[in-house]
Amino acid sequence: MFSRIFSAAVLGVEGYIVEVEVDLSPGLPSFVTVGLPEGAVRESKERVQSALKNSGFSLPLKRVRINLAPADIKKEGSAFDLPIAVGILKAIGDIQESDFLERLLIVGELSLDGSVRKVKGVLPMVIAARDRGFEGVILPYDNMLEGGIVDGIRVIPVRTLFETVRFLCGEIELEEPEVNVEDLFKQGEDYSVDFSEVKGQEQAKRALEVAAAGGHNILMIGPPGSGKTMLARRVPTILPRMTLEEALETTKIHSVAGQLGPGQAIVSTRPFRAPHHTISDAGLIGGGAVPRPGEVSLAHNGVLFLDELPEFNRNVLEVLRQPLEDGIVTISRARMTVTYPARFMLVAAMNPCPCGYLTDPYHECTCTPSMIQRYHSKVSGPLLDRIDIHIEVPPLRFEELRKESEGEPSSKIRERVEKAREVQRVRYRGLGIHNNAQMGPKEIKKYCRLDESSEALLKSAIEKFGFSSRAYHRILKVARTIADLEGSEEILTHHVAEAIQYRALDKDSWFTGVIYQK
Repeated sequence: MFSRIFSAAVLGVEGYIVEVEVDLSPGLPSFVTVGLPEGAVRESKERVQSALKNSGFSLPLKRVRINLAPADIKKEGSAFDLPIAVGILKAIGDIQESDFLERLLIVGELSLDGSVRKVKGVLPMVIAARDRGFEGVILPYDNMLEGGIVDGIRVIPVRTLFETVRFLCGEIELEEPEVNVEDLFKQGEDYSVDFSEVKGQEQAKRALEVAAAGGHNILMIGPPGSGKTMLARRVPTILPRMTLEEALETTKIHSVAGQLGPGQAIVSTRPFRAPHHTISDAGLIGGGAVPRPGEVSLAHNGVLFLDELPEFNRNVLEVLRQPLEDGIVTISRARMTVTYPARFMLVAAMNPCPCGYLTDPYHECTCTPSMIQRYHSKVSGPLLDRIDIHIEVPPLRFEELRKESEGEPSSKIRERVEKAREVQRVRYRGLGIHNNAQMGPKEIKKYCRLDESSEALLKSAIEKFGFSSRAYHRILKVARTIADLEGSEEILTHHVAEAIQYRALDKDSWFTGVIYQK
């Protein structure tokens, strides 16, 4: 007795179709799963056998062989429980063969009592099923909203194995979800924080606005309590609203990682990820025996905030180079290579010295020059070169703290940012890039031309500060963004001057100068 059921799995963040083949043959009772099953898949026999028994079905005393094809790709996760159980019931005749069943894809984890539990990666699986021409997908009820955001395919949520069998036998009809994507986006537009709550720090706010307008990475340097973390947590509120395409990309990653909350169908706001400085390189970039997306991928289309930057292990920081340059992370294992998207805006914060008070006029710094130098050297030059904007965040004065009037709200800043992004979208249409930070040498040469006075100013700054060639190109990108915020087609001298100001902190001369002032 043989049957075949279609299911799906995830490789990286893309779904692919898996054929679950079931063969029952005479012999001593056994249950064998082949097709490179990982731990959770191998254990499915225990869940499937108990679920069948507790749902009122009897498992025949035969040799049961399960093949998961294609057999040369590792299968992991618990989503094959439900299709295996349905395949067994189809093989013994409890579920009749039908054209409708051949056009269905089935995923779901089984509890021992026969109920169907939520699984990871449903969104890419449903997208894969739609692209392969399947009519519908049977999935867990708790994944209903996540699967329902995909147009062009039926989504059939089930709560139990028994309910699934009755539906496939035509005994009952199941309600299909109606998901309004526009309503989901509106629900996610409200943020609990706002830039109007930040008092003072006008220069830092301006730098963050420029960074958001061009998609630039930014580093904030200042003493404890100056507001670096407060500013960083409000960056998503001024970034452009997510498009549907971006939301689906981001949701696929969060779905694969199991990061979607209860009842959450889509990630409709920019992600904000703030890993602790004790994180490993695998936790930040992704990895494991079976690769999983890391924090840089979970921050895709959003913000990755690294607080206390020098406290991260140096090898952890160095692995950021590839995603900062390429916007992707590639993880290779013996049997597979997966690529995760990782195009994020890096926002980093650090103290100017180990004690934190080097630049604080109200506290005395207790660090020696060598301690400050060692602390600063924990962040390598190549990594600093990849951060477009470096800004000092000074401590607030009492008058600023007691100020009654609120600052500019995030909504006003976001309007300017979105106008600048729209200019960039039109400018780079058809080039495969979306903002100024993504420009390559060819685009920089074309769109970042300088007049004589601007070029003279930039030349003088490079000779004085010793900026690298990468820093030179990043200054031009930031200057282009500042011009876009002003609605200027030309990059003017004051645009370049402001962009240079945002690079001065990456040189040891700044720290040395502060030490001498102390």
